[in-house]
Amino acid sequence: MRFSGKTAVVTGAASGIGKASVLLLASEGAHVFAADIDEAGGAELAESSNGKITFQRCDVTSTEDIKALMDRAAADTGGIDIVFNNAGAGGDGAPIDEIEPEGWDLTMDLLLRSAAFGIRYAVPHMIGRANASIINTSSVAAVGPGYSPNAYAVAKAGVLHLTKIAAAQLARHQIRVNAIQPGFINTNIFTRSLELEGQKAEIGKQAIAAMSQQAQPVARGGQPEDIANAMAYLASEEASFVNGHSMIVDGGITLGPRYSWDQSEPSIFDSLRALAEAEAE
Repeated sequence: MRFSGKTAVVTGAASGIGKASVLLLASEGAHVFAADIDEAGGAELAESSNGKITFQRCDVTSTEDIKALMDRAAADTGGIDIVFNNAGAGGDGAPIDEIEPEGWDLTMDLLLRSAAFGIRYAVPHMIGRANASIINTSSVAAVGPGYSPNAYAVAKAGVLHLTKIAAAQLARHQIRVNAIQPGFINTNIFTRSLELEGQKAEIGKQAIAAMSQQAQPVARGGQPEDIANAMAYLASEEASFVNGHSMIVDGGITLGPRYSWDQSEPSIFDSLRALAEAEAE
């Protein structure tokens, strides 16, 4: 019961990483305010919790909604101990030479601005709370190109820098700020990004789950619970000396090119050697 008596706020709470995080926090004693635009999913989560989970509809692209969420959590319980700025989606998938301003701005609002104002409106309710902790969801896409749509990657890189700045500035209030960089996690974000619906979405989800088992050195697909466990560590007393850090939870997908861990894949040196030998012939 690491979080007994604590108040936690989780955005993007109705499914995937957010849902797994809400359930874990509640199971370890926290009163969790679960925020999402999915009212049906959020209400179902709250109804099954015996009062441990409170749902509030929140569109994180709206600063008014974010402020109302944080104010309610504090008003109902006396303050906030843990904030997990997790809400997100794939954003605009257009290449950098084709993306329109509206798509770029919406992606930044959803992924980066929401985290900034999640911090902004939570902090007044976190000052003076023991081991207060903010966790932001970034991504391995922040490491470099090729892991996600372009605007998403830029926003998630921004989340990393935001985390460092906030960690430094909020240290005077004894509020820790850290981030998590998930890798290939089996959630609905991929099927939504591909704009798949109905039966196609379910088939796509199964195909993605099967593919993800071979996407990284750890030969299984990442699960929402993998990220929830990392979040819980960063929010806990065990991490009380961890601040301004980003934890990569990716099964090793960012370790290097596939040939560095998949022996069946020819390395660039093998390819160059084969090319040289062919030229010599």
